[in-house]
Amino acid sequence: MSDEEKEKYQFYRAHKVEDWVSAHMYDAVVEHIQEWFGVEEIEEITEEQMAEIVDWRENTLWEHSALQYGYSDVISEWENYMWEKEQDA
Repeated sequence: MSDEEKEKYQFYRAHKVEDWVSAHMYDAVVEHIQEWFGVEEIEEITEEQMAEIVDWRENTLWEHSALQYGYSDVISEWENYMWEKEQDA
């Protein structure tokens, strides 16, 4: 096969790998938060505790860490829950 006929490098289904990594990071972050704060659900986290989590993420966790996926999802989930709770009040 000539060089012209060779297919250029690709990572087929890269999005599937990214989804897998994201799911595992989310699970790891949730488990750690639950153990650290002694809660069973992320919705049980107080505003003060979430502020502590966000502060740690923004000021300590390396910005390119794979854990950033998990923290982004957990924080977003918690914020959505709090918004819905406000709307129901």
